[in-house]
Amino acid sequence: MKSLRARCRQRNCLKTLNKTGSNNDGPNCSHLERYTGQRVVVLGASGFIGRWVARGLCKAGAKLTLPVRDCSKAGSVFDSYSVEGEVYELDLENEHAVRSLFREVRPSITFNLAGYGVDSGERDEKTAYRLNVSLVQALCDVVSEVRDRAWRGLDIVHVGTAMEYGRAAGSLNEDSVPEPTTLYGRSKLAGTNALAGCCLNYGIKGVTARLFSIYGPGESPRRLLPSLIDAARTGEKIPLTDGLHKRDFVYVEDAADALMRLGLQGEIHGEVNVATGVSTQVKDFVTTAAAVLGISRESLRFGSLPTRPEEMCHEPVSIRRLLKATDWSPTIALREGIKKTASFSSSTMETKVVSATSL
Repeated sequence: MKSLRARCRQRNCLKTLNKTGSNNDGPNCSHLERYTGQRVVVLGASGFIGRWVARGLCKAGAKLTLPVRDCSKAGSVFDSYSVEGEVYELDLENEHAVRSLFREVRPSITFNLAGYGVDSGERDEKTAYRLNVSLVQALCDVVSEVRDRAWRGLDIVHVGTAMEYGRAAGSLNEDSVPEPTTLYGRSKLAGTNALAGCCLNYGIKGVTARLFSIYGPGESPRRLLPSLIDAARTGEKIPLTDGLHKRDFVYVEDAADALMRLGLQGEIHGEVNVATGVSTQVKDFVTTAAAVLGISRESLRFGSLPTRPEEMCHEPVSIRRLLKATDWSPTIALREGIKKTASFSSSTMETKVVSATSL
């Protein structure tokens, strides 16, 4: 029988970056030097956004601990994205195993990108609340015990979702009253509230980063841009909604950079929107991608799919709090981000992405 926490491998973070790019790829990381030599746990590191956070921390010289559900599957992701560190196979629903790992590692900061409910097949309510709420509470409890008091940044950067806002309308800011309409949104909001309560009760420093429409290399093949990239290869027609709803699209490396910048801010608390502040009609995103990928307009079957009832309808997202706290700004424009994603996908032949309990 497998142990609850099996160490898979250890590699040197500072000796990588020869597969997916050099130290100059993506956002400049000189502002992240405070992570050098720090013990950092990244939960959900094999997931879409988690791998980019782990990669960025690697470039900054952090000492990473990477708990994963399946070592062999995660290993292929880490190889492709030049992610290094101590990798452990760990069941995040086992609070005893989680606490044991944290007591051993004693991290300066934890990035929690683990979650349940993004994938359309993840609809078990008990699992959603265990991973999106109970795990957060367990993390806060053990972090309050082992926290590095010499570290001036946050103890926990917890990743939330725009879906917590749900039916909330107008210009979304962190004071907007959430009205989630999905299991994912409701359970993630409960996790956000759990973190806020634990920070108050335990005296730890934490923030929930609410991510909007993140896109880029590593995204699930069922999502919009990977579907378009696949259709460009096959020449198949692409069924789409009318595309009239708007989203705030953020390139994944920019999102990861925002999360890492937040981790260095010891005074911020509560919730922070991670977005660009620019709303783009989905139809415009698709036509831009089609032009980049060489897809004919005749292949775009707008209106052949119904718009999902949970689609959000709001004005541009406020990112004032993020900008004030971190001096962050997105560096990758939409067309460039689509090009980078297509180039990465082509170079790695990445038509399938490992499914993980992460965002």
